[in-house]
Amino acid sequence: MDVYARARELIDAAHAADPKRAPDGRTAELVYADRMEAWVARLVPAATPLLRLAARCQHLERWRVPRTTFPDGKAGYLRWRQSLYGKQAARARELLLAAGVSSAGADEAATWVSKTALKANPGTQALEDAACLVFLENEIEAFAAQHADYPGAKFVDILKKTWGKMSPAAQQAALGLDLPPAIAALVRAAVA
Repeated sequence: MDVYARARELIDAAHAADPKRAPDGRTAELVYADRMEAWVARLVPAATPLLRLAARCQHLERWRVPRTTFPDGKAGYLRWRQSLYGKQAARARELLLAAGVSSAGADEAATWVSKTALKANPGTQALEDAACLVFLENEIEAFAAQHADYPGAKFVDILKKTWGKMSPAAQQAALGLDLPPAIAALVRAAVA
């Protein structure tokens, strides 16, 4: 077995510990990892095995740091996300090294997972693009339902920020998504 296949096994074993389940019975993290990798493969057809593995690490063991462990509000949310980036990057590096990936390769993947040099680093941007597309394609409807008290302008602002983090190729892919009508209207308002 090559190092990348071994790394995939280790990463997916870590995902398997997620207590949250998707409707199909798989762990939520594993479903998310599959979606991330699929979008990276679609956006970067020549994606290296290392980039595909990094995509699988986007939410690596996220369940271990619940949002509730940080203060409410925007500042608490941003601190939580920054904390996750570092923890997920360190864990990804650890698993890649354990599988036999070179130190340089593990460091590069950790850079991407940590969101370092967004817009400047193609690997980091590929992961961010995939994360935004997974959110739009699979999560925004539940997010909107969970935050039904938000005014439409707040959703538009959230979508503008999401749009601004995406590359032009990812923005084009987003425009092709089959979104529920209410969500599609918000996206149109955000990108107008």
